[in-house]
Amino acid sequence: MTINELLNPWQKFGINLGLERINFLLNRLGNPHHSVPIAHIAGTNGKGSVCAYLSSTLTVAGYKVGRYTSPHLVSWTERICINEREIESQQLEEIVKEVIAAIAPEFPPTQFEIFTAAAWLYFARENVDIAIMEVGLGGRLDATNVCDSPLVTIVTSLSREHWQILGDTVAEIAREKAGILKPNCPAIIGQLPREAKPVIQERIQTLNCPSIWVKPAERIAENRAKFNKIEYELPLLGDVQLMNSAIAIAALQVLQQKGWHISQASIQIGIAKTRWLGRLQWTQWKQQKILIDGAHNPVAAQMLRQYVETLNTPIAWVIGILASKDQKGILAALLRPGDRLYLVPVPHKDYTEPKQLETLAKQICPELLFCQTYFDLFPALNEAITTDYGVVLGGSLYLVGYYLQKMRSHRDASSINTC
Repeated sequence: MTINELLNPWQKFGINLGLERINFLLNRLGNPHHSVPIAHIAGTNGKGSVCAYLSSTLTVAGYKVGRYTSPHLVSWTERICINEREIESQQLEEIVKEVIAAIAPEFPPTQFEIFTAAAWLYFARENVDIAIMEVGLGGRLDATNVCDSPLVTIVTSLSREHWQILGDTVAEIAREKAGILKPNCPAIIGQLPREAKPVIQERIQTLNCPSIWVKPAERIAENRAKFNKIEYELPLLGDVQLMNSAIAIAALQVLQQKGWHISQASIQIGIAKTRWLGRLQWTQWKQQKILIDGAHNPVAAQMLRQYVETLNTPIAWVIGILASKDQKGILAALLRPGDRLYLVPVPHKDYTEPKQLETLAKQICPELLFCQTYFDLFPALNEAITTDYGVVLGGSLYLVGYYLQKMRSHRDASSINTC
């Protein structure tokens, strides 16, 4: 069976936060998480790139580093890596089968809980020195939140997302994110909105967490930055990476204080080697340069808009948005008079109908030069690249993943044809 065939039957249990099922399942698997030292990362935006910086740098420093992130863009194997290498498909299928075999029928877990248990089992058996664990949703009741003593916990950022599950206000969402903080464990905190700070501060004081509230690195050249006296090449685009890279370096320096051997050169090389797909990434479609970025909430959309402003060109947006997202907030952040807008569905997901987005976009920005809906991404993309506008694809990580999957299949077909 393929990994999709193994996991699809468990989709019916949906998103159901809680720690009872994952703890019960891990116990039946021998509690593999008890033997895995972790860095635990929560936040609305920036989690993935912080995980990528940490994984890359600790790998350069000579450690065996697990990394668990979600969602994937193309393949489930992306979610579980050791030293920057994805788990092999066959190995993943075998370990997921083992997890499923351990399930008690009267206590069925969610799909995410099964996959998270597989990650814990894999990292334990591979004897990783550290696992970089990204929270899936929220923090307090997330399936990754089963370790009592993380080496370091991180809250990258916070805004109003997943309010349907985490709470309607920023303060309520902050309370859920703060659930990953543990007694006496160091906490690294990024820039937070005013309503979130007192919630996180109260939790830090209650748990007696040594804390570092990080300020962004200083940009010293187009692709270079400086933080805590370390100058480094910044490979990921956008001003937000000044904060994300600084958070990662602050966490690495906490590990240094705990006795980990991480040289300044390892930090510089590790940061410079970091790659993170689908976030402010330049690529080519039919020999035309385009920018792709998931930008699936208003804050991420604001960051994307901030970056495209530096391009000094009018923008043709190719956009699809999930039904659960803040469509109005995303479009308001992205659109400007004179832009072109190509609206598409997000395949295999519960998406907002393009016609609904069209109506909303015209209300938000009546001065759009062009606004039209399409039945699929690629007809829209093919039209967008015929303009002299800068083409940006975004609005959903799943839409970006759909694009990257098509690109990968094209490359595979090309390699077959040239044999």
